[in-house]
Order: sequence, then C-alpha cells, then structure tokens
Amino acid sequence: MAGQNGGNFGALIQGAGRQILNQGGQALLQYGAQALGNIINEVFQKKEVEQKRFLPSIKNYKVLGETRPSSFGPATYQDFKDIRSRCLAEGRLFEDPEFPAIDRSLYYKERLDRPITWLRPSEICEDPQLFVEGYSRFDVQQGELGDCWLLAAVANLTLHRKLFFQVVPDDQSFDEDYAGVFHFRFWQYGRWVDVVIDDRLPTYRGKLVFLHSSERNEFWSALLEKAYAKLHGSYEALKGGSTCEAMEDFTGGVTEMYDVAELPPNFYTILLKAYERNSLMGCSIEPDPNILEAETPAGLIRGHAYSVTRVKYVDIETPGRAGKIPLLRLRNPWGNEAEWNGPWSDKSPEWRFIPESEKEELGLTFDDDGEFWMSFKDFVNHFSRVEICNLNPDSLDPEECPEGCTKKWEMSVFEGEWVRGVTAGGCRNYLESFWKNPQYTVTLKDVDEGDDENKCTIIVALMQKNRRSQRHQGLECLTIGFAVYRLPDYGHVPKPLDVNFFKYNASVGRSQAFINLREVSARFKFEPGSYVIVPSTFEPDEEGEFLLRVFSEKDNNMTENDEDVGMGDVDDRVKEIAPNPEPADPVRDFFNRLAGDDGEVDWQELKEILDYAMREELKGQGFSKEVCRSMIAMLDKDNSGGLGFDEFKTLWIDLRNWRAVFRLYDTEGRGAIPAHNLRDALHSAGYTVNAHVLNVLAHRYGSSDGYIQFDDFIMCSVRLKTMIDTFKGRSSGGEYATFSLEEWLNRTVYS
Repeated sequence: MAGQNGGNFGALIQGAGRQILNQGGQALLQYGAQALGNIINEVFQKKEVEQKRFLPSIKNYKVLGETRPSSFGPATYQDFKDIRSRCLAEGRLFEDPEFPAIDRSLYYKERLDRPITWLRPSEICEDPQLFVEGYSRFDVQQGELGDCWLLAAVANLTLHRKLFFQVVPDDQSFDEDYAGVFHFRFWQYGRWVDVVIDDRLPTYRGKLVFLHSSERNEFWSALLEKAYAKLHGSYEALKGGSTCEAMEDFTGGVTEMYDVAELPPNFYTILLKAYERNSLMGCSIEPDPNILEAETPAGLIRGHAYSVTRVKYVDIETPGRAGKIPLLRLRNPWGNEAEWNGPWSDKSPEWRFIPESEKEELGLTFDDDGEFWMSFKDFVNHFSRVEICNLNPDSLDPEECPEGCTKKWEMSVFEGEWVRGVTAGGCRNYLESFWKNPQYTVTLKDVDEGDDENKCTIIVALMQKNRRSQRHQGLECLTIGFAVYRLPDYGHVPKPLDVNFFKYNASVGRSQAFINLREVSARFKFEPGSYVIVPSTFEPDEEGEFLLRVFSEKDNNMTENDEDVGMGDVDDRVKEIAPNPEPADPVRDFFNRLAGDDGEVDWQELKEILDYAMREELKGQGFSKEVCRSMIAMLDKDNSGGLGFDEFKTLWIDLRNWRAVFRLYDTEGRGAIPAHNLRDALHSAGYTVNAHVLNVLAHRYGSSDGYIQFDDFIMCSVRLKTMIDTFKGRSSGGEYATFSLEEWLNRTVYS
C-alpha cells in the first residue's frame, strides 16, 4: 500500500502552501459597538506546513478528481449505450481510445517492476461475472496499488444498495449485450459524471495486479477502480489520497476530517449520529516514517485506511452490574487476518459479557475477514485521524437503511462565484473589500434532538469548482476558507453586511484553515439564531466558482444575504449633477434636423445625436451599434424602429442620470468605472442588484483589466432597465409567474 497515508491530513497538503488561521480575535461585539470605537482586530495569517519526506507527493494528491478523463489529449463525450450498440452491431469488443491499454494509463512517473499484460476478464477466467452472489465489502481486496484509502471508501459504499448502484449501474453485465464496455458514475463539483471504460485490466501472469474480488471470476470492483483511475488520468494517480474525498466522489456528500489528538468532547455522539444518518466513515493511523505499513503490537497497520462499518452502544452484563459500552466495528480493506488483537477483538474474553440476543443483533462473526470490533476508548488511543462523509438527504432509500439508521441531514446548497473587482473580496484581513464577497444566511430555530446544551449543529463545506482540471492553463487550486458571523437578534443591519459590520463584529466560527485544496469544511454548534457565512479566497481579486453546502440536523433555512433585484431611488448627488431634465437646445435642434418628416430617429441617427451630446465621455469613440439599437428597443413602444421626440426625451433623462453616475464613480479619472464600484454605481442610478446579477453584468460589460468603459456602462444600464421593465410588465400578466426577476435577468442579460 505504498504511498497511501490518506489518514494524515497534514501530509496530504505538504508543499501546498497551507495557510492557517490565527486563533486570535476578540469576543463578538454588537453592531452598535461602532459608536464606542471598538474595532475588531481579527487577523487571518498564512503558515506553511512542515514537509515530511515519507508522505505522498502533493502532486499526486492534487490531481485527484480534477483532471480530464485521461491524459491522452482532449476528452470527448462517450455515451455508454451508443458505444455498446455500435460494438454489438459491428461484432467487436470496445477498446477505449480515451484510456488505452498502454503503460501511460498505469503510471506517469513510477514504472512498475514487472511486465504488465492487459487482459479482458474472459482471458483471465472462465465464466466472468460482474457480481457473484451479489456484492459486499468482502469483494474489495487490495492489490499492489497504494490506494487503500479508495478501497476503504468502496467497502463503505457496498453497505448501501442505492448508493452502490448509483455508482455501479446495473444495466451492464458479461452475459447480456456484452461488448467489452462498462460505465460507472462519480460525483464531481455538484454533478454526476458518467465514466466509460473498456474491460481490459492490468495483470501479471494471468492474475489481476490491482483491486480484485475474493471470487476469481467477479470483476465489479476491478472495473470500478479502473474507471476511477481513468477519471484521474492513471492508476498511479490513485497512490496516496484521502478516504473522505473518495467517499465524497461516490456519494456527493459533505466530508469532515478529525485529528484524534484534538477531538471534541462529544465525538462518540458525533460518530453515533453520523452512523444513524448513514454517513460513511474511515480512519487511519499516523504512518511510521521508516517502515512502510508497519504493524503495531495491537495488530493494526500504520498509514493504512480502515472503514468504520458500525457504531453502537452495546448492552453489557457483568457480575453484579449491567450497562452499555460504546463500541465500533472496523474493517481492514485487505480482508484478511490482519486485525486488531486487543479488547473486543475476535474471540476476546470480553464478548462473554454480551447477551446472546445482542450478539445476534450485531451479526457477530469471528472470521479472518479483516473486520473487528473495538471500544471507543481504544479507538481514540490507537487511531490518528477520522474521516466522515455525510450523505445528502436523498442519497438513500429509507427502506434499505439498517435498523436505527433512518435519520437524514437537512441540506442546503448554493453555487456562487468570485469575480475580480466585484465579488472577490479576499479574507477578513482585507477589511475594505471583504464585505463584497458573496454572503449567505442560515437561520437555526430548532435545537438538536437530545442536545443538553440546547444548541444546533451545522456542517459548512466550501468546495471550489473546476480548478485542478484547468492546471494545463496554469490554474492551481485557490486558497479558500470561510467565516461565520452571528446576526444581532434585534435592530437593523445592512443587507448585504457592509464594511462597518465586519469592522466591529468578530466571527463566531470559521474554517480551520485557509487552504489550497478542493474543499474545506467545519462543524459548529451554535445557539438558535441567524448567522451569515462569508466564503472567500485568502487574497482579494482571485476568480473562481464555488459550491457552498450546509448540513444540519434540523432545517437551516439558507438564503443569499443580499438585496432583492429591482428599482430604487436615484442618488441625490446624481440629481444635483443632472438637474435639468430637458435636452439642451443644440441637442433638440440636432434631433429635429435628423428626424425628418416622420419625426423619429432610427439607431444610426440616434448615434449621431448621442455621439455629439456625450462626446466628452466617449473621447471620440462613439456609441456602438449594439448600444444604440438597445436604446431604441427600450423605448420603442410602437415597434416603429425609431424614437419620437417624447421617447427621446425619456431616454435623455436616463442618459443624463447615467452620465452623472459615471462621472461620480470614475474615481481615477481614466474615463472608466472600476469594477469594484459597479454595485455602488448601479445603486446611485436607482437599481438594486445581488451578487449573482452583479457577477453576470461584470462578465458581460467589464474589460479584462477590471474596468467598465462609458459605452459599456450605458449599455449595462439600458439592458438592466429594459429587463426589469419587461419582467414587471409580463409578470403582472402572469407570463413569468414561475420564476424570479433574478432568474429572468440571468436568462436574458447575455442575449
């Protein structure tokens, strides 16, 4: 199991530039503390983790779940059913061009020490089958690849039928419509990805080299491993990893990682509630730097990933006393006699104190199958790290859940984006821009079931999307994290929270680290109330997409903490700059001269008028055809293709206001508005927008250097006004009653 070490979280991020948050900061102050001048000095700091030479390469770790389906050129979409139909019609077996049976599919760096032959299952054994007598965790036997972290997740997957067949579709076999092609599904960044493979597998002397089943003619596990290797580019890419990332890719769940040396006091309750909600769990022991997979005197393997398959308070009856003891059942993916040999191990004397009925309920067996029980006390004394993958509420079929495992998490999900100069504000160190990050409110009303502190549990997970898959473009993972703030129970605070709120209020929770990994998560226990989560990159102006998920035992009522999209009041400063709504005499005369007999101007004539009237801002460039035609469309109520003077007058009033706004926010005097002023500029123009719409507008009308030119700002204002007016007119007639103004803007602003 060379290079596994998935149990050591610090190891996985060696050389990655981990940025640890300082634990400093003062107590939470009320928003009204501004009057007292109590500015919160809350600083996030960077700190690199010490490298440990025996741990897996961060290069290997970073490609997990992030690369194209293969490293052999651009990936193409592969449709399983279409490929199978064509192969059957042509009488041939599928050979995957995306992941060919050559050495580069095996490794990208470390060549194997023996010749490998790629064979199809029918060349390995007689009567190959996808499943032999169903599937179970005992079908997962580790080969020579250091991916026990993956195998621990696969073993957990077999415990849940719905989850299993979501990853291993049951529309394929070696008997019916066999064409040498199979497919598997993995969760990637909020969506399920179908990975198609052929069934040629790496062998040495006729035997499978990597993951295999205890049954020689059963191949689902070997094919699943190949599909996962294809997703990551090669088999070698699976050497060294984290069980919880694999569990997340199999389920779409939210993962947590715990250092056993720093466990919360209620950790067994956390494990028990996780088991009741069918969470997948793994654990590992710190590896020995000098010995690969060193065995401890207690029979446990260092640097090896185990899966936790049961958590239970077990009835115990000793002479003169009865009670319950917290136990856990674990499994070693090797599936052999390498098991724990301490108390509660197979055939240990402690089991004589357990009633026969309880043993029967536990399904107790003492086979050399890699599965064993141990007490919670021994568990925390021997293991170093625990990983929990909490499942989506719709991941499981309640009828298939084990007894006592029918509870579900409540989950909320939002997709968001950090856009440079607009919503990429950086962490709290950058106070002046921090408030511009997307903000999300969770409202916790009901305390956890059976919680003595009357508090509410939430798990916050922030995942950045599509970064590692773009490494060939020079994009590495961003350094990401989040902070949580308590909203006051009374009084008014701005929405979104502004710079003053963050100046005078400390966070009540935050991610343990700002770190450049795919996901960061943390568990909190809060009193009932409303809280704002602010996800961010460490540095400002770093662009990226993200997925924010919140799990809670009870409803969390998550919403975006932002303004409603719509119309507001024009800034008084704008009215002062543009007091006269009437077109000046030269502009009126110019209009009359161009309008002709019909009294209207078309887009070309309108361009002449406006290029003259706005020449100072346009700096000789002139309005574009697109802007002028959009202005006509905004006010051409009779669809004549032109504007009469009354319509032009209405446009002129808007244009004077927009020009005044532009002058107000062209703070650098360069004839352009900085993108970070866009929200304020739109406010002054009388529009309210949220972060989603702001991002769309910045993408559409901003330049690559982070500025918005006058022509683009006018176009942005025209389109925004047109869309809002159109939506209001049509929604009042019931035409758009099924979606919001924001959705309408997102649908139309790019058109």
